[in-house]
Amino acid sequence: MYVFGLPLGDLALFAAALLAAGVITGLLAGLFGVGGGAVIVPVLYQIFGMVGVPESHRMHLCVGTSLAIIIPTSISSFRTHMAKGKVLMDVLKAWALPVLAGVVLGSFVAAYAPGLVLKCVFIVVALTNATKLLAGRDDWRLAPSLPGRRGLGVFGFVIGLASSLMGIGGGVISNMFLTLHGVSMHAAVATSAGLGVLISIPGAIGYVLAGWPEVADLPPLSLGFVSILGFLLVAPTSTFLAPYGARLAHNTPKRRLEIAFGLFLLLTAGRFVLSLLD
Repeated sequence: MYVFGLPLGDLALFAAALLAAGVITGLLAGLFGVGGGAVIVPVLYQIFGMVGVPESHRMHLCVGTSLAIIIPTSISSFRTHMAKGKVLMDVLKAWALPVLAGVVLGSFVAAYAPGLVLKCVFIVVALTNATKLLAGRDDWRLAPSLPGRRGLGVFGFVIGLASSLMGIGGGVISNMFLTLHGVSMHAAVATSAGLGVLISIPGAIGYVLAGWPEVADLPPLSLGFVSILGFLLVAPTSTFLAPYGARLAHNTPKRRLEIAFGLFLLLTAGRFVLSLLD
């Protein structure tokens, strides 16, 4: 028996894996101030491989679907962090337009770049951040305080570009940037949750448009490079659990939060390094 073009057994396994990913994604989104893309992308990479998505489009579909899933998760996480009063709203306002410009460019690049490029961006950013977090050096600083509006704008553009190529909400990158400029880990996590909202909405739209010409080679219920089935199964679960992760973040010691986040990034980067060797 086939449903949506897949054998019923394969579809059940596909759905179970996506629901499990939603649980993990939601908790990590709130705990680390990330949209959860660093979890979603490698999980979806495995799942889409199981259902026969061509390697030429698999990473693109993972990234686009991840960005769509991040939309409600980031909003939920951001609202919880706002209630805690830790979000740096001036930083988010300075980042808004530059981040949007970076996301638009990243979506355009994704339409033409091979999956290898997206994997390499993911690996480099994740390993860099993991190194900084696991080293545990509070004295590592790019500067004692955040740069002015122009400097924030430049880095906001970089965050938007890299995040749209990785399928993340930007928290992995912005957490590192903020803490290297003297911002506390808890404030960085809270502010990064808001950044996920700025990145995920235009990013998902960009991947829908980028993948539109390739829809014939994609799984059933794909809207460009966004899997509607993946979105429907992961997003509700992750959105429901994100506030619990956010509350846990505010009750977790700073060093424990850094180590957990660093190990998590190291594992996800290692998975993609292995995929490059296959």
